Amino acid sequence: MDTIFSIILAILGLGFLVFIHELGHYIMARRVGMRVEAFAIGFGKPIITWMRDGVKWQICWLPFGGYVKIAGMQKEGNKEPHEIKDGFFGSRPIDRIKVAVMGPVVNLVFAFLAFTALWALGGREKPFSEFTKRIGWMDQKSALFDQGVRPGDELMDLDGKPFKGYKDLMLAAVTDDDESSVRGFKIDYLHDEKTPFEYNLKTYKDPRSDDGLVTVGILSPARYLIYDKFPDGHENPLIEGSPLVNSGIKYGDRLFWVDGELVFSIDQLRALLTESTVFMTVKRNGQIIHSKIPRVKIDDFKLTQSQRGDLDDWRYEANLTEKKIDDLHFIPYVISYDNIVESKLNFIDKRDQEKAFGQCTRCNFFNPLQPGDEILAIDGLQVSSGGDLLSKMQTLRSVIIVQREQGALNRVSWDLADQGFDKLFKPNDLTEIIASLGTNKPLQSSGNLVLLKTITPKSIMDFPPSKDKEEILRHFEKQKEQIEKIDSSEKRLEYLNILEKAKLQPYSGIKLQDKIVRYNPNPYTLFTNVFDETWRTLTSLITGYISPKWLSGPVGIVHVVQKSWADGYKEVLFWMGVISLNLGFLNLLPVPVLDGGHITLSAVEMVTKKPIKAKTMEKLVIPFVFLLIGMIIYVTYHDLSRIFLRFFQ
Repeated sequence: MDTIFSIILAILGLGFLVFIHELGHYIMARRVGMRVEAFAIGFGKPIITWMRDGVKWQICWLPFGGYVKIAGMQKEGNKEPHEIKDGFFGSRPIDRIKVAVMGPVVNLVFAFLAFTALWALGGREKPFSEFTKRIGWMDQKSALFDQGVRPGDELMDLDGKPFKGYKDLMLAAVTDDDESSVRGFKIDYLHDEKTPFEYNLKTYKDPRSDDGLVTVGILSPARYLIYDKFPDGHENPLIEGSPLVNSGIKYGDRLFWVDGELVFSIDQLRALLTESTVFMTVKRNGQIIHSKIPRVKIDDFKLTQSQRGDLDDWRYEANLTEKKIDDLHFIPYVISYDNIVESKLNFIDKRDQEKAFGQCTRCNFFNPLQPGDEILAIDGLQVSSGGDLLSKMQTLRSVIIVQREQGALNRVSWDLADQGFDKLFKPNDLTEIIASLGTNKPLQSSGNLVLLKTITPKSIMDFPPSKDKEEILRHFEKQKEQIEKIDSSEKRLEYLNILEKAKLQPYSGIKLQDKIVRYNPNPYTLFTNVFDETWRTLTSLITGYISPKWLSGPVGIVHVVQKSWADGYKEVLFWMGVISLNLGFLNLLPVPVLDGGHITLSAVEMVTKKPIKAKTMEKLVIPFVFLLIGMIIYVTYHDLSRIFLRFFQ
C-alpha cells in the first residue's frame, strides 16, 4: 500500500509540473489578448465542467497534468490559422513568443524556488561516497593503475572539468569518447604528502558492464566502512558465523587498515580478504620490518628434490598428511627449518615469477625477503619452525585495524567531508601498531586506532545455517535465474562461473555503512549543476556518445520520484526541481512539436514578414510528433526493463 500511495503521489507531482507549465501559457495568452477556449486540469473524460470569462474549465478523471487550448492553433474551416485574429497564429509573432516561452519559464522558476526551499531547509543528507573526490577502487589492469594511481588518491579534474563527485564519474561512463583526461593528487597518507598527476588516457569498456559503459580505470568512489546500528536505530548484529565475531569490533568502528593497506571501499576490502597473501614480521640485521608476501600453491614452484623433501618433512610435522604436498600453500622462498630465508624459489611459469617478485608501485610494505632474514610471524601470529610456518600458511587470515571514534556517523558538511576522511588519525599511531605486529609485545591500540584479533575469512557456504545465510543464498539463486535467461551460451557460462566463484569467495559477514553528509549548496550552484548535467547529456546524445536507452521517460521519471518518497520530502523536493528544470529546458529546444519550435517559427516570421500556412506547419510538425512518440515508447521500454531487472535482483 505504501508503494501504491507513493506512486500516486509521484504521478500527481509530475502532473503538477505539467499543470504549472500550461498555466504559464494560459496567463500569458490572456495577457496578450489571445482567446483561450479551454483549460483542462488532468486528462481524459471531463468529470466537472464550467464556464468562466469565456473559457471552458474542466477537471478530468485522470487528475494530473493539464492542457490549454488557444483559438487558432489549427485550421478552422477554410480559414488559415493566421487569419483568426484573436487566435494564436493570428497574433503578433512577439506575442506568440511570449506565450510559448512562458510555460518553460514557469518550470525554470519553480526549479529555482524548489532549490531555494531545499537550501533554506538545510539541504539533503546523502552518502559521503556521492561527493568525495577520493578514489575507492581501481581496475588493476588499467593504464591509470600502471601510472601508480591508487585507491585513496584524489581526483580534481575529469575531462577538463572540476570533479564534483560520483555523478561526474557515472556521466563520464556513458558520455566519454575514445580519450579522457584526469588530473589529481597521489596521496601518501602515512607521510601526509601529495604528488600531483595529470594523464590523457584511452577509455575502454568497463569490465563490469555489458551496456557499453567506458572507463579510464576508476571503478568506484571512496566511502567510509563503519560498523554501527542502522540509521533507524535497529541493531546491526554480525551475521552468525562471521569471522569478525569475537574479533573485538564494536559499534562505531570504522574498518581502516587491512593486510597492509588503508581501506577506501567495499570493493577494496573484498579484494584484500580474497587475495592470497601473508603479512610477515621479519627480523633483518637486528631490525623488525614487515612485508606483504604472495601465498602460492606449491604446485606452481619448480622445486629441487631437496626442497621438496624439506617441505614434505614439514608436512608430516604439521599433521597435513591428508593433503598432497602440491595442494599446500607456501611463500616463494627457500626457508631453513629455523625460518631463515636462504633464497628465492623458482616458478614453473616465468610470468608468475615476475608477478611474485615484481616491483609493487607505492606499496607501503613492499619488502622482498633477503637471504638471512628471520621470519618471526605471519598475519600477526608467531611461528617457531618451518613446520609451524607451513601449518599457519594453509589458512587465509586477515589483520585489521579499526578507527574507534565516538559519533562515527555524525553528519558533516559535504564540502568538508574529504578533510575529515583521513585527518581523524595520527600516522604515528598506525605505524606504532603495525611495528608491533608479530612481536612479543603487540600493541593493541594507539590513539583512536585499535588492532582487532586476527580473523579467518570464509565463504558464505561455510557459515552455519541462519536466516541471513538463507537470504544471501536466495539472492544468488535469483542472480542465477537471471543469468540462465541470457541468450548467448558463452556469456551465460561466463556469468555462471563468476557467480559460483563469488559463492566461494571469503565473506566478512558484516553490514557496513557509509558516513552521511549534509549536501546543501546554494540554490544558484545547484541550479547550474543540474543544468550543466542536462546540457552535457543532451550534447552527448546529439553527438552519439550516449545511447537514448540511458534516458528516462515518463515511467522512469515517476519511478524516480516514487523512490524518493522513501528518502523524505527533501529528496522529493530536489527531484521535482530537477524534473521541472529539465521540462523547462527541453521545451525550449527549437523542435517544431515543442515550445521552442513555436518560438523559432515566430522568429522566422518576424524576419520574413510572411505567416506560415497550415499545410507547411503540418509538414514540419507531424514528422516530429511521430519521432517524439517513438522516442517515448523506446525510453519507456528501457525504463520498464530496468525496473523489472531491479525487482528480480
